[in-house]
Amino acid sequence: MANDFVEKFVRLCNHLQHPRHVARFQYVCGVKGTFPVKPTKSDGGDSETEHPGLRKRVQQGGPGSDVPAGNGATGDATSPQVNWSPGDVTPDGSSAAAADVEPVTTRAKPLRRNSLTGDVGQEFLIQNKFLFYLFTFGTELGNEMFFIAFFPFLFWNIDALVSRRLIVVWAWNLFVGQSTKDMVRWSRPASPPVVKVEVFYNSEYSMPSTHAMTGTAIPFCLFMLTYGRWQYSFLFGFCVALSWSVLVCVSRIYMGMHSVLEVITGFLYSLLILAFFQPILGKIDSFYMTDPFAPLVIIVSHVSFGLVAFSLDSWSTSRGDTAQALGTGVGAAIATHVNHQLGLLLDPPLSSLPLTLPPITAGLVVLALLRFFIGVAVILVTRMVMKAVTIPFLCRVFGLPSDNVRQARQHMKVELPYRYIVYSVVGFSCVCVVPLIFRILNLA
Repeated sequence: MANDFVEKFVRLCNHLQHPRHVARFQYVCGVKGTFPVKPTKSDGGDSETEHPGLRKRVQQGGPGSDVPAGNGATGDATSPQVNWSPGDVTPDGSSAAAADVEPVTTRAKPLRRNSLTGDVGQEFLIQNKFLFYLFTFGTELGNEMFFIAFFPFLFWNIDALVSRRLIVVWAWNLFVGQSTKDMVRWSRPASPPVVKVEVFYNSEYSMPSTHAMTGTAIPFCLFMLTYGRWQYSFLFGFCVALSWSVLVCVSRIYMGMHSVLEVITGFLYSLLILAFFQPILGKIDSFYMTDPFAPLVIIVSHVSFGLVAFSLDSWSTSRGDTAQALGTGVGAAIATHVNHQLGLLLDPPLSSLPLTLPPITAGLVVLALLRFFIGVAVILVTRMVMKAVTIPFLCRVFGLPSDNVRQARQHMKVELPYRYIVYSVVGFSCVCVVPLIFRILNLA
């Protein structure tokens, strides 16, 4: 009985991991690839295509094929075509020839180049712009620039306690997820049949989806921390958290970055991490604020785990993301300790709970936006200056050429301290320096 269950479970996992499900979902959502094709030889040795007048792409697999293609394989010919030939049958059973007749088709390329190779990706066709923009927004909810905006806005304008605890969960959630990727070492879904709508993270391993993890951890942790602390209905908070999570998770399949199995695993993995942190998050926050040895413990623990993550595999963007999250966590935690010790930013007393949103007035909106834009400007300038100073300095210290930044950052002795130094300063600025600037400018 147990063996039968294990075999069925393994078959289910293999089924959910297959790239044809990703390709089918993309097709239903109006995404088609323009994969390079390779001519086939006839019996007489002449090169010809399966369909006269139309070149055929490399038949290494397709949305309905049981033979997966190698990751990133696109063939060696120069003539592209969409990933459904006119004679093919689409996932919904209709003829692809009929599906080719669309009222609006837009050619597009990935918005950002690959962060490791510099590859700009391959052109694809978009037939549903609404879904394209919706899932692009969804995937951005797991990217760096969103967190640079979201955490500070929450900290400066709504609830500092919730924001700093969210940063703790985000940092450790990302560390666990990226480290697991480097231990499991599964490649991205094969292309073809999958269309790479995004290529920025294409050089990373894919199991589990860390976008799905952060896209689940952040909204559900936000719900967990604010329900009962702020006045709103349980159903409203749960629906917002679930919608946020589903949007991010589904967007990773749409982008061609993850299989169904990897997204489901990331979702469940994140819930497990939240279950671990939920009973101890308040104790961690209190330790950061009050314990005299907190700064030393914070630095040693975060740097040690960063070294562990960097030793798991060769250089990839996942290692940098891990160090970046841990560095931000270091800076925010130390700033939390400084704020508490100096009495700079105190939490509202328990007697004032539950909190309620004040009336939304024009003055309140202007003040919140002013704080946000000034604070983000300070953070972005801080990050830019620190990046410009830190990399050349580290290259000089370790005797490496600094003219090729991408190459220099592939060295652990450069990338690890660079990420920690820059983003610990960014985290400290967000939690401690910017609120001080608000006081000076009478914006607190």
